[in-house]
Amino acid sequence: MALNNPAFSNSPAFNGKGVPAIPTPTAEQLQAQFDLPSAPPPAAAEPMTIEGTLRVTFGNFAVLLVAAAIGWVTVPVVPFLWIGAALIGFVLALVNIFKKEPSPPLVLAYAAAQGVFVGGISAFYEANWPGIVSQAVLATFVVVGVTLALFASGKIRASKRATKIFLIAIIGYAAFSLINVFVMIFGGADANPWGLRGADIPGTSIPLGLVLGVLAVLLGAYSLVLDFDFIQKGVQQRVPKKYAWTGAFGVMVTVIWLYLEILRMLAISRD
Repeated sequence: MALNNPAFSNSPAFNGKGVPAIPTPTAEQLQAQFDLPSAPPPAAAEPMTIEGTLRVTFGNFAVLLVAAAIGWVTVPVVPFLWIGAALIGFVLALVNIFKKEPSPPLVLAYAAAQGVFVGGISAFYEANWPGIVSQAVLATFVVVGVTLALFASGKIRASKRATKIFLIAIIGYAAFSLINVFVMIFGGADANPWGLRGADIPGTSIPLGLVLGVLAVLLGAYSLVLDFDFIQKGVQQRVPKKYAWTGAFGVMVTVIWLYLEILRMLAISRD
């Protein structure tokens, strides 16, 4: 029978014992309850701030730089460590992007993995084109600094139309990059190590990779504007301070991408 179910048989409402009567409180007892101090309101979540976001961002970049130094010095010993770090960083990037709530450990893990990758690939570029890393670092600082200055002064802002154009351009650029990888692996690497990027624009002696590099830098600069806009709106709307990690993650992804694109563009220009 249904009454054999423990959910029913253990309940006094179903086991025949009935529910014990609840005594009616007296007027004095009710007054004593009303006289008790009210519970304090729950503490509001500490909001996101510009200063807090800067601290989180600088902390993540500190982890990235330490890991980059490790990736740089381990290239002669473990030459393919940075490739494994790139794969791990890619997976962690996807996890952080699709995760609804920011996770500081996962963001720091991404910074560490990408640091090893950036350090290793930088050592590779430096071995083939001496002095290129310092040039790429300086150029990246200039792009980030100029973009931040323009955004802070109000001379550049994110807009719906510009963001729509940005999304179309970034999808097209990603599709081209994917096709170019297959060309480099299955037929373009023997003729040109840059694949389609190394080919000259018809009628000129300008490599396609240089034009695409300039486009990538512009896309990266606008991506920074979107990152700064997210942080600004988060501070204005007083979202919880944990979202400072989301802002720091976005800035870090964009800066790494910018640096790698500038590094490749400089290498193509030297060739």
